[in-house]
Amino acid sequence: MKKFFQSSTIKIMVLLLAVLAVCALYLSYKTYGNWAFALELRGKKLLAFVFVGVAATFSTISFQTMTQNHFLTPNILGLDSLYVFIQTLLFFVLGGQQLLGNETVGTFLINVLLMVAASIVLSRFLLRKGSNDLFLLLMIGIILGTFFNSISTFLQVVMDPNEYDLLQGKLFASFGNVNSQHLLIAGILITLLVGFLWMKSSTLDVLHLGNDQATSLGVDVPRFQFILLTVISGLIGLSTALVGPVTFLGFIVANMSYQLMGTYRHRDLFIGGSLLSILLLVFGQFLVEQVFQLNTTLSIVIEFGGGLYFVGKIISERKQRG
Repeated sequence: MKKFFQSSTIKIMVLLLAVLAVCALYLSYKTYGNWAFALELRGKKLLAFVFVGVAATFSTISFQTMTQNHFLTPNILGLDSLYVFIQTLLFFVLGGQQLLGNETVGTFLINVLLMVAASIVLSRFLLRKGSNDLFLLLMIGIILGTFFNSISTFLQVVMDPNEYDLLQGKLFASFGNVNSQHLLIAGILITLLVGFLWMKSSTLDVLHLGNDQATSLGVDVPRFQFILLTVISGLIGLSTALVGPVTFLGFIVANMSYQLMGTYRHRDLFIGGSLLSILLLVFGQFLVEQVFQLNTTLSIVIEFGGGLYFVGKIISERKQRG
């Protein structure tokens, strides 16, 4: 019986049933017979949870495999800070009222392309000589993140207070005001990028053995790392532009997936992590709406829980090494 429940397939089925149950609860709780209105309002949020959860899971697990480090997330590349800088600069130059009143698919895609382009330029420049430059890339990502945060803070200080209030709504993850057009475009692009990582799962399994072993088994590691960073940047850029920064989500679900699935086969980790991510997002939003009565936001719950999980994992790792 113990071996039966240790099977990856059984674990995935249990997670799937839990996700379906929580989604049904979220869609149906306190609808008071207004099914059409509830499904339209909550259904859009549910789709956002699915796209963001899957994007965070695939990108973080792939990134941690590439860096051989379970403490790192793609946000270390500074994409979240770049998003904050872009939004702050646009609000400062053009004004919040004009931007919020003219949100188009074009502006959404521009935000994504700017974030992805910055990562591609850095990756192309630093990874062209060999895989050893990966850690230099991460260090430069941290420095650029600090740089963008500093400029953003300066612009926010000198910004009109009314514009600043409007800006804050764009800088925190929000699933309640997702644009339907943006959701459709993001869903299509996320599906394509996730499909690519799914097809490259076997190569990721090999890369998990280490760069030297992967090279000896026929993987062009520098080229594959560059492609991975491009795809990962696209996933993070899409999810961030869609709902805002969700820093710790990928870290939580990736590390929970490693512990729960008990395997390093990426297809199992991708499926298990995606289901965990959707489960956490939907259940978290249910608590925010029905228990906390919207007195807090889902992003704050995730950041708080993720921070505690991060500290707990560091303490656990130190005890194991000690």
